[in-house]
Amino acid sequence: MTQDPNQQQAAAVENEAAGRGGLSQEELDALVASSDTGGRGATGPVGVFLTCVALAWSLFQLWIASPFPFIVGWGVFNDTESRSIHLAFAIFLAFAAFPASRTKFQLGLGIVVPVVLAYLFMTGAKAETTTWWIPVVALGVIGAVALGSPKDRVPVWEWALAIIGAIAALYLFVFYRDISGRVGAPILQDFVVAVIGLMLLLEATRRALGPALMIVASVFLIYTVLGPVMPSIIAHKGNSLSEIVNHQWITTEGVFGIALGVSTGFVFLFVLFGSLLDRAGAGNYFIQVAFSLMGHMKGGPAKAAVVSSAMTGLISGSSIANVVTTGTFTIPLMKKVGFNSEKAGAVEVASSVNGQIMPPVMGAAAFLMVEYVGIPYFDVVKHAFLPAVISYIALVYIVHLEALKAGMEGLPRAYVPKPIVQRLIGIAFTIAAICAISFGVYYGMGWIRPAFPDTAGYIIFAFLTIVYVALLYVSSKEEPLELDDPNAPVTALPLPGPTIRSGLHFVLPVVVLVWALMVDRLSPGLSAFWATSYMIFILLTQRPLTALMRGEGRLASAIGNGVTDLIDGLETGARNMIGIGIATATAGIIVGAVSQTGVGSALADVVEVLSGGNILAILFLTAILSLILGMGLPTTANYIVVSALLAPVIVTLGQQNGLIVPLIAVHLFVFYFGIMADVTPPVGLASFAAAAVSGGDPIKTGVVAFFYSLRTAALPFLFIFNTELLLIDVSWVQGIFVFIVATIAMLLFAAATQGFFLARNRFYETIALLLIAFTLFRPGFWMDMVSPPYSEEQPAEIADAALATPVGEDLRLRVAGVNDLGDPIEFVAVLTIPDGATGEERLENAGLLFRNEGETLFIDDVSFGSAAETAGLDWDQEVLRVLRPVGQPSKYLMFLPALLLLAGVIFLQRGRAARAPAKAVAT
Repeated sequence: MTQDPNQQQAAAVENEAAGRGGLSQEELDALVASSDTGGRGATGPVGVFLTCVALAWSLFQLWIASPFPFIVGWGVFNDTESRSIHLAFAIFLAFAAFPASRTKFQLGLGIVVPVVLAYLFMTGAKAETTTWWIPVVALGVIGAVALGSPKDRVPVWEWALAIIGAIAALYLFVFYRDISGRVGAPILQDFVVAVIGLMLLLEATRRALGPALMIVASVFLIYTVLGPVMPSIIAHKGNSLSEIVNHQWITTEGVFGIALGVSTGFVFLFVLFGSLLDRAGAGNYFIQVAFSLMGHMKGGPAKAAVVSSAMTGLISGSSIANVVTTGTFTIPLMKKVGFNSEKAGAVEVASSVNGQIMPPVMGAAAFLMVEYVGIPYFDVVKHAFLPAVISYIALVYIVHLEALKAGMEGLPRAYVPKPIVQRLIGIAFTIAAICAISFGVYYGMGWIRPAFPDTAGYIIFAFLTIVYVALLYVSSKEEPLELDDPNAPVTALPLPGPTIRSGLHFVLPVVVLVWALMVDRLSPGLSAFWATSYMIFILLTQRPLTALMRGEGRLASAIGNGVTDLIDGLETGARNMIGIGIATATAGIIVGAVSQTGVGSALADVVEVLSGGNILAILFLTAILSLILGMGLPTTANYIVVSALLAPVIVTLGQQNGLIVPLIAVHLFVFYFGIMADVTPPVGLASFAAAAVSGGDPIKTGVVAFFYSLRTAALPFLFIFNTELLLIDVSWVQGIFVFIVATIAMLLFAAATQGFFLARNRFYETIALLLIAFTLFRPGFWMDMVSPPYSEEQPAEIADAALATPVGEDLRLRVAGVNDLGDPIEFVAVLTIPDGATGEERLENAGLLFRNEGETLFIDDVSFGSAAETAGLDWDQEVLRVLRPVGQPSKYLMFLPALLLLAGVIFLQRGRAARAPAKAVAT
């Protein structure tokens, strides 16, 4: 085996991160590159070539997302073709940009997996299939792994891997018509390309994402072949090589499935948008604004870190990049006001990871929900909004409690604040002005489109450009924002007014994106295209226009710098997508194996046995599985695997327990615990990145960050049982009420977990605060005990119950029958009652006909497309009970005892808080 001179130093940056002191900016850049953009530092012609490839990928994605192919009638690609080209770029850049790890475990994995897969593919092939070439493919991959992987150049064998992998991915694009004519009957050419493609995809996964996802995907491929020898509960007939090739590579059931489609159609454009926005200077702007507004508060730098990370979360899909981007500035300042290294790092980790759940631009997994749940992205954002905001408010409060416990102060203000009343009036006028502008824009746009249907786009662009130039003029009158040295002495914070005015034009692309998503309801891909296009316009023009407005001259230099910024942004966006593209493709192997083998239904049986059919136990199992998988899988892959395996199980078992769980709630549950894995020790990558900045211990940083993130872990359990938190079936007024109550509850939960409210908690006060928080979150739990919402009636009373149920309301039926596999099940069906003169007529209009066999009532027929079919009812099911809705006092009455208990806790702690200063003075 050949060795590069630097071969033994591959993990130098990671070793530094393990608590041996803070890193330099160059080393931090290397840390981000090794996990996000590729750690190979190729220079010269090779570096230029890789930049050109990344640029070509970005331009290709912009082209297919735009309406221009349909306007010019050229360059139109269907979904399968565009996925094929997308994966070809990702695999090529994965081999070219990511050097393979040199640890013994990683090298062993790179050798063992091809050997195992070659053996399985040969044993799984049918007798008439030629297989002599499979070991040759495996030996080729093993040889390339064994030859080594230098960090400063791309050797010949890795060029070969990159080119062959890209060709295997492009196979569906080149031979699309031929393949479509022989679906289900692959030829030898298909076998060769699929086996090469699967082995190289797994090797690319090892390089770009580490060993975990490669191992999990390989296990599912092994399971696909060795089904007959598995334990009986998960055994299946086994699949041949022909079936694997057809399912995993030649069709869109496996690698080229929904996950890769979402990466191609949605995610790339959002990542590119964030990259361009950051390149324009928005990341620094958000950090400076947050510090100017919040730096003076108790623990101010930490609060500013939370807010700046929330804003940076709009433009960064990576927890690690978010930590390093904001953390290099915020963590030293947090340490300066009294936070130790671990707590400073933990605050940054907790706030950065939460950036993935913050609408409107959430993590990549949020776009997968659009396809998996089958709802518009607007609805995903609506459902995710409240928990994300509550979580961030609670984190600011946790920081406040830490500052109170340690007696910290903020940084000195740069000005003397106005009286509180004057400030409140100013805030009210600002909010009123924003509302007035919003209404004017909304109704103005609503008038422009019908009045000028053919030229509305040009008019809107002209209007935006006028606003942009005006904001840029305001910005040009302020000093340019420079990222200060956080290690230098801080004499005063920046002035809020000039700081905010210096970058208001960065808000415009975000406004364009939100408008397209939320108001015009365009697809996520098209919305991101228009926002990215406007961002490109800003990148090319902001430097020259600013130079003109300031009278600085050097126009040619400013134009050149703008072009350079654009090229850097396009390249960084593409490099940031390598890992996501590879992750979604490899996760497709897992999803394909689940659909091919039927392991999902087998796993449902396993989970039901483990949980005893208890919905809460299943949720805990799902959370634990997400955390375990998340220790090695990226967030997106983790979400795909767990949602494919367990989301349907949770919905089904919830139904059997009488709890109707919306599918979006389950998918958000999985998503939340997927991002928690970036925090959780022992391998929370974001915690390691923060420790690298702070010089703290990464494990201790992860533990503290986990406790700070308990609020994020509690929310999913709460919104499964109280879907009002997801704004499901609530009015505006009710939504505001839920937001206020849930925020108070989350703050009390944070106070309980931090052991400090107005003073240090006694153990019984912590228990009381947790009880109060739970009651505010889910008052119906207690009210259902006091006054059950349903009375159980005999099946014979079903007609009377249907007549008593208001039209459009739900009647619940507990029924017994069999599932799709013929196994007996018992569940609660929610039947929406239509209009009708009698109960029998209403049931018939709902699509139900019954028959009596003695004392037993059976469903005799269910009309196609009826409300009964939607409820999951089918013929020959037995009606066991009718759950008739009964009048129930308002569940919000349970707030009264909770508030009384809270008053008692406040009374006790205020007394202790008042006595503490007196004792301090006496001593």
